[in-house]
Amino acid sequence: MEINHIHEDVDILIVGAGLAGLTTALSLHRLGLKSLVLESSDCLRITGFALTIWTNAWRALDAVGIGDTLRQKSTQMKGFKIASPDTGLFTSEQALDKDGKFEGYESRCVKRKDLLEAMVNELPPGTIRYSSKVATIDELGQFKLVHLADGSILKTKVLIGCDGVNSVVSKWLGLDAPVSVGRSAIRGLVEFPNGSGFDPMFHVNFGGGVRFGFLPVDDKTVYWFCTFTPSEVPSYEEDWPVNPIKMKQFVLSRINKMPKEAQDVVEQTALSSISYAHLKFRLPWNVLLGNIVKDNVCVAGDALHPMTPDIGQGGCSSLEDAVVLGRCLGEAFLKKSNEEVDEFERIKKGLEKYGKERRWRSFRLISVAYCVGFMQESKWKILSWLRKVWFSSYTPSAFLKMANFDCGNLVVESQT
Repeated sequence: MEINHIHEDVDILIVGAGLAGLTTALSLHRLGLKSLVLESSDCLRITGFALTIWTNAWRALDAVGIGDTLRQKSTQMKGFKIASPDTGLFTSEQALDKDGKFEGYESRCVKRKDLLEAMVNELPPGTIRYSSKVATIDELGQFKLVHLADGSILKTKVLIGCDGVNSVVSKWLGLDAPVSVGRSAIRGLVEFPNGSGFDPMFHVNFGGGVRFGFLPVDDKTVYWFCTFTPSEVPSYEEDWPVNPIKMKQFVLSRINKMPKEAQDVVEQTALSSISYAHLKFRLPWNVLLGNIVKDNVCVAGDALHPMTPDIGQGGCSSLEDAVVLGRCLGEAFLKKSNEEVDEFERIKKGLEKYGKERRWRSFRLISVAYCVGFMQESKWKILSWLRKVWFSSYTPSAFLKMANFDCGNLVVESQT
């Protein structure tokens, strides 16, 4: 391809202005590195409503400098209220960190809109380019050429795929497509103008093929979720994604034994604030054995490790990815070297270091999330029995153990 056909040269090109993409751009910005983020939508994508941010993610948010901003808009969770699968009533409570094993834990539910806007507000103008859909990826020597749907071509030294479950970049790397888990999720966000009155706790109920829960974001906002197995639900219909009334009716039918306040959370949710998604995950061994990094190309976030939401680590691990990736690229671009090393070689080594740090962590998160979800929702009698006598008390420990991780800071020694 002729050089004069290229419309723009960019040092670092990020595909996808979601959680991973924006945090990566912010990590690089904190180190003084400029990047360009391509977003196929015409505006910021805030679908999903809210997400639970655990200790590991707060450490990442602090590393990029927006942790305290978001703490002011969210409530610290104190523990779990667990409902009986037989009666639907909240019959047990478990305080997080009750035995002091995970001292310093932090868990809050944050609106996705607040999270993304906090990042955008810290990025230089022009960092995000909307309505920029990637069509194909080519090579020009060691550079990567990214062809957009509008015909423009960008040449870059580093290409980072943060483009979600259906990632174009992960496909280019040769990673297998994520597979269906055989479960789906309905999520909602509801506002209580006079205050919800809920304790700052995770309210959860699982069993019989369904997992339902809700938790306050702040004094007036509550986030809820319902994951289920469509094949085991007679009333399941394919038009749900465009028919939120049926989604609401379904969730209410599955929690009809629960206390009125739990049903009110769903009942009072506006239809425009209910979403539906099929759950997918990347097979763990594909993360271990596949190309998550190749020369000057890598993936992060859901493009790397799509997982089930059962331990609340999908978004959290994306934040981890971004800080580690920013640090590794910072070392490649900024660190002094006693030897004259080719820039592309430094980039390659930096991304290899990122891949080494993230491969096993991603493998563990995907695997644990899948197993927890399988245990929580299974209708098998033996698993139902195990869930009652053991697993419900184990669940908080699983959450805290996977969240007890530190991705490190953004300091790069010997910067120039």
